[in-house]
Amino acid sequence: MTTTETQTNTAAMPVRANGLCKSIDERPILKGIDLEVGRGRFIALLGANGAGKSTLLKLLATLTTPTSGRLELFGMEARGTAAVKVRAKIGLIGHQTMLYHDLSARENLEFFGALYGVADVRKRAMHLLEAMGLATRASDAVKAFSRGMMQRVAIARALMHDPELLLADEPFAGLDAPSTAVLEKVLRDLHAAGKTIVLANHDIGQSLRLAERAVVLRGGKKVIDAGSSELDERRVLQEMSA
Repeated sequence: MTTTETQTNTAAMPVRANGLCKSIDERPILKGIDLEVGRGRFIALLGANGAGKSTLLKLLATLTTPTSGRLELFGMEARGTAAVKVRAKIGLIGHQTMLYHDLSARENLEFFGALYGVADVRKRAMHLLEAMGLATRASDAVKAFSRGMMQRVAIARALMHDPELLLADEPFAGLDAPSTAVLEKVLRDLHAAGKTIVLANHDIGQSLRLAERAVVLRGGKKVIDAGSSELDERRVLQEMSA
């Protein structure tokens, strides 16, 4: 590989953060985070409540800006107009479903897909609802759905524009067993298809099974960054609570 090719590949890395800091109301939340996530990688973010996982995902989603440090997404510094450009490459599953409850599942997906200029938006919506096990409920209003079903629609919404980078902030919270199984399969399939995934999750064992690499935060600092196969729940828990 030539030097130019190496530089190009590095620049195109989905996530590259150096010395990333974030303070809210003068209270430091993230303290000098260095993080690189290559294309097609599946990373789990672990840490106790308040460790900085959600704040880091918000930075990666360009929903907020760092107080200091540098963040590049797909080779572009995630500020100003560049941040707008990279958002089209990002899908976000957050604590809120961001669904219109009076619309049907299909209508929600079609509305979001239209915002991103998705071609054949109805076909894409039905394909994703089928993958989520909700094709037979496509025309039902979301307000009639259980929490687990709503979350599955929210996941489909995040995937409508076929993002290159999927950010998932505690997507399993409140899910029943069937919805958990569906989401685990979706994440595995996306990883197998070459998508880049960053998952913040409170379930250590589940995270180590799903992701190929784990990053553990404690008090806003990175204390572990290692392959999942090198870790076990006990060690992660010790580092989280040290």
